Amino acid sequence: MNSKRFLLLFLPLLFFAFALVALWQNNELKYQYGCCKEISYEGRLDLAQKEGLFEGKKVTVPDIVFKEEKNRVLGASNAEKRIEVSLSEQKLRAWEGDTLFLETPVSTGLRFWPTPKGEFRIWIKLRATKMEGGFGRYYYNLPNVPYVMYFENDQIPGWKGYGIHGAYWHNDFGTPRSHGCVNLPIPAAEKLYYWANPILPEGKTSVRATAENPGTRIIIY
Repeated sequence: MNSKRFLLLFLPLLFFAFALVALWQNNELKYQYGCCKEISYEGRLDLAQKEGLFEGKKVTVPDIVFKEEKNRVLGASNAEKRIEVSLSEQKLRAWEGDTLFLETPVSTGLRFWPTPKGEFRIWIKLRATKMEGGFGRYYYNLPNVPYVMYFENDQIPGWKGYGIHGAYWHNDFGTPRSHGCVNLPIPAAEKLYYWANPILPEGKTSVRATAENPGTRIIIY
């Protein structure tokens, strides 16, 4: 009799515990393996958007003036370009061979939205795009995110929305702050954007990597 009563009390509690774990895992997996649920690949500014939302707070979308960079010649440098992101240091370093091109503090993913580790390649570059994701008080809807470089590998496909980009909605670089992407100060993101491959064709606002114009290698550790 005592064992039956114990089971009657224990089983509902066990079921409730499993339900909570499943809910938590669904939320974690949704954003650990899917940084943004809405991504535009046009690479154009939406001038009508003046306000965004980040974690329950309204943020002003700045007027970003993009520079028209002249084409660089493919293969102009024989030194391999690579971007390294240190999660422990919260720093990004861009290298051309053994020469350091850029070093900047970054904000990578929070505990429940970690930035994936590994080796990746930039598969598309966009001068501006809308990003939306998160849930509840962590929901965000951010128009005109500048200088976006989405990356992928065999385990993390591009549609999951992980990228390196400028951030105007916070200034906490040097500490984890994102939902999985690598946030940069806008001046650093701009510099990195025009340096990294694939090269943006003249007059274009976005470019996808190809065999002839491959994306720069990214190492996150």
